[in-house]
Amino acid sequence: MDLNGVTEVLRPRVRAELPAARGGDAVVGGGTWLFSEPQPSVRRLVDLAGLGWEPFRAGADGLSISATCTVAELNGFEPPVAWRAASLIRACCRSFLASFKIWNTATVGGNICLGLPAGPMISLAVALEGEGIVWGPDGAERRARVADLVRGPREVALAPGEVLRSVELPAAALRRRAAFRRASLTPLGRSGVLLIGTRADDGGFALTVTAATRRPVEIAFPAVPSSAGLAARLAAAIPQSLYYDDMHGRPDWRRHMTHLLAQEIRDELDQRDEGRA
Repeated sequence: MDLNGVTEVLRPRVRAELPAARGGDAVVGGGTWLFSEPQPSVRRLVDLAGLGWEPFRAGADGLSISATCTVAELNGFEPPVAWRAASLIRACCRSFLASFKIWNTATVGGNICLGLPAGPMISLAVALEGEGIVWGPDGAERRARVADLVRGPREVALAPGEVLRSVELPAAALRRRAAFRRASLTPLGRSGVLLIGTRADDGGFALTVTAATRRPVEIAFPAVPSSAGLAARLAAAIPQSLYYDDMHGRPDWRRHMTHLLAQEIRDELDQRDEGRA
């Protein structure tokens, strides 16, 4: 879609060229959402593509994913065998259910910074304890958990002029066992419910609920809980008002599916794996 209110497009090549924030700015990662509907308030685009960030880098500490890494690039990542939870990367990439054109344009950072409940890069980053590296307009840099950055639909904890530089996934989280569940109202529909469970070698169990809720919800246990214990924690952690309500699912359906899929994840991760309890 043409954005006929835009009067200026900036393409910084280095950090020093990032402009001071002003009203009417829109930062462009891939632009797949930005150009999908009218943006009457946007007057200036700041395109990050020219910064030339390496899509991702794997090391002993974990996986660093640049904000401008595309879905297609991330989907092509070949993780170390020891990173058992890295199977979530492709599962979350496939949750876009988009054409190859979107896969080759949409970015990890753009999906996170949009803050929509169905954003699968939000699901991935939160479930694997991702931290965002945020550049400030004054040259400062801060770290923030992605779970804290995403506050609700189109509501992300970035101040004017701040830019998400990358997302860091720690190796300890990537080494966990993981289970993935997703549901939508139609076979090729947007995610209405997306749950990820992980289990550490010490038995610790964590459940992340996204798509069903207005913001990501994390629930942790020292060990795999009982079915009743899990249901009770879900009910306490997610009040009815937190379940999202739109054309892709009503709150009562999302709540039902959340509890159902959470129990499936619990059962899967409660099984022994390669001699581990």
